[in-house]
Amino acid sequence: MNKLVIEGGIPMRGEIAMQGAKNAVLPILAASIMSGEICVIHNCPWLRDVEKTGIVLEKLGCRVRRGADTIQVDASGINDCRIDERLMREMRSSIIFLGAILSVSGRAEVGLPGGCPIGLRPIDLHLKALRQMGVNIIEEHGYLKCECARLKGCAIHLDFASVGATENIMLAAVKAEGETTITNAAREPEIIDLAQFLNRMGAKVHGAGSSFITIEGVDKLHGAEYSVMPDRIVSQTYLIGAMITGGEIMLKNANASHMQAGLSALAEMGGRIKTTPEGVYLKSRGHINSIHIIRTMPYPGFPTDAQSPFMALAAVADGTSVFVENIFENRFRHVDELVRMGADIKVEGRSAVVRGVKKLYGANVEAYELRGGAALVLAAMAAEGKTEITGTEFIDRGYEDIEGNLSRCGIRIRRIRV
Repeated sequence: MNKLVIEGGIPMRGEIAMQGAKNAVLPILAASIMSGEICVIHNCPWLRDVEKTGIVLEKLGCRVRRGADTIQVDASGINDCRIDERLMREMRSSIIFLGAILSVSGRAEVGLPGGCPIGLRPIDLHLKALRQMGVNIIEEHGYLKCECARLKGCAIHLDFASVGATENIMLAAVKAEGETTITNAAREPEIIDLAQFLNRMGAKVHGAGSSFITIEGVDKLHGAEYSVMPDRIVSQTYLIGAMITGGEIMLKNANASHMQAGLSALAEMGGRIKTTPEGVYLKSRGHINSIHIIRTMPYPGFPTDAQSPFMALAAVADGTSVFVENIFENRFRHVDELVRMGADIKVEGRSAVVRGVKKLYGANVEAYELRGGAALVLAAMAAEGKTEITGTEFIDRGYEDIEGNLSRCGIRIRRIRV
């Protein structure tokens, strides 16, 4: 077990090169199995979820080689279509392999997914779409057993603009017979990144980033080389870090166009922001304003993944802020830990009222999920005294070398292995 120990009260100042996006690289790695050849993925972050995905790839028969920020997947030896329940339970994004494996083998057997305990993640949209494409699916003993003679393109409407379902349909459709259309598709930048990678392999995906996507099935894909987009949630976390400590930060390679909702909120709360072709710069004005209301919504609305880091910022703002969580019903698990540090937060259902306090105080707290863990790190950076954070395995799912990046920007943070 590890813990992060943070001495608060030091302004964050410096420069950080943005890591690749966790939510983009995982479906891209799943897609690589469909090439039957070698794919080389650059700007690949070293995260627990990427490590687990590498294990999945190897168990399917791929050869995986890892460099500093590059991963090479040789899918020429793929010989299995099963992912065991233990691996599936460790990360909810693992369900994305379903469409890819079916595209390769016509059969798939995968355990039901797990991940952070932030609420229900129904996969009914995934299964409904795959059934429309001709897949026979049986659920028994914690496994999904799927089989089809040939995936067939069709018109699919999503009742909710699910990112995972959109990606799974894209993966299943690229080698399906005929044309597949997705209406009410998710519009996240990570969808565009996956589509660009698929097209680099020889797929024909059109309209990614809009609510209507068309995929023309092809007979064969091939290996490709690709660089993953920067992580927009990690970018916003570090921008908040500079703001909550009264510092300044330059994020190299961060893409401002991917996080307009978050940048708008930071500006409203008093951040001075400059965007350049090189990245995004933020300087604190020394005063944090409250924000009237933040409602999480599908992209391009305010991202649910940024809700808890922004709540840490609101906890020390001047005034009252309101958060309404519309995506996951159990995404306030960080609140009790922030309260332990002196925050004034009241939760009722899917809403949280945050009354800013003058000061937070160091405490022993625990991360229960990825983004809530990031919120605790941010609160500890602003707090008076020492904070010890356990549950670092959740933080490591999405943040590459968080203690290294922060310490290089002046934050007193260290990891202790206990």
